[in-house]
Amino acid sequence: MLRNDMKPATIAAQAAGAIDLASGGVVPPLQPSTTFVRDRDYQLVNQDNVYLRSHNDAVRLGEDILSRLEGAEDTQLFPSGMAAIAAVFRTVSNGGTVIIQSGIYWGTTKWIRDFCARREITLHEVEASDIAALKAICTNHKADLVFVETPSNPWLKTVDIAAAKAAAECAGAILVVDSTAATPLLTRPLELGADIVMHSATKVINGHSDVLGGVLSTRARTPVWEAICMDRNEAGAVMGPFEAWLLVRSMRTLPLRVEKMCANSMTIAEFLANHPEVEDVFYPGLPSHEGHTLAKQQMSSGYGFLMSFLVKGGREAALAVAGRLNLFHRATSLGGVESLVEHRHTIEPHTGIPESLLRISIGIEDVDDLISDLNQALQRED
Repeated sequence: MLRNDMKPATIAAQAAGAIDLASGGVVPPLQPSTTFVRDRDYQLVNQDNVYLRSHNDAVRLGEDILSRLEGAEDTQLFPSGMAAIAAVFRTVSNGGTVIIQSGIYWGTTKWIRDFCARREITLHEVEASDIAALKAICTNHKADLVFVETPSNPWLKTVDIAAAKAAAECAGAILVVDSTAATPLLTRPLELGADIVMHSATKVINGHSDVLGGVLSTRARTPVWEAICMDRNEAGAVMGPFEAWLLVRSMRTLPLRVEKMCANSMTIAEFLANHPEVEDVFYPGLPSHEGHTLAKQQMSSGYGFLMSFLVKGGREAALAVAGRLNLFHRATSLGGVESLVEHRHTIEPHTGIPESLLRISIGIEDVDDLISDLNQALQRED
């Protein structure tokens, strides 16, 4: 295995140093067995493996790589990002209190609202990018956990993680950060004070739109973390070996993909910001973005691959632009090697998303081709 002081690109490319010792192959092996044999004395042939739900070599390798990339004490992989979020919130007892950021991914907000209603958990929602507002609510209410998403989806708002941790401490809460849009390479929330960092591994960590997965990584093995681990195992919220193997394979190119996606995104954001048919662009790399200064401090080597923009002319104009795009696939999700476009109001019609907003996820294609596609799509048909 690699030393702990290796840089992220080396950790990723080398799969944390894993090779197949049995065959000598440089690619980590895939073992799909659901159960593992004992010898005639009923001793385990491999002391690490009894049953797949708890013991999965590919999952353990993926967790090791992610722990190294995050600077985490421990990591757990889940079958989806929402399964990872659910595991965190299930540690809150009936009658507890949680504080979450408003205006984040709607799937997260909806599930948390429904869960809290079922469990009689008090829920406070606050615009956490306004740190004064977050501090005020944390000062006035004791809570079990504070949950933020930075950069947020689809508004790309930036939350000061260190300040959010201080606010959470005022409430007696742990801080959980959804860092999906930042990746483990651009922001390391645990180093900024977060207790737990979450990712939808479906997105850029996998990056090929063919694996569903979620990640939780922790700064320390606390009682809350141990409860998460126990619940994942006993409830069976585990990732399968093939999905984990694909995820490990994908992570070997993660630094290269993120570098290219960030470079493409910055160029495209600047193009859109100067386009006469675009009303506004939400991307933390732009100096005009309200969270740019903080993002510059908190994110390293790029501002991510996700952005939103408002098309002049409202709903019909935005849908027409989406319909004219050729390289941007009209599909939900983000973080893949292929660029995607989504009309968020169609997906979330009752959440206050402007009808003129398009969210785009930038892939690794040639940036000039992507800009040419956007430019032709933005040209109004008289």
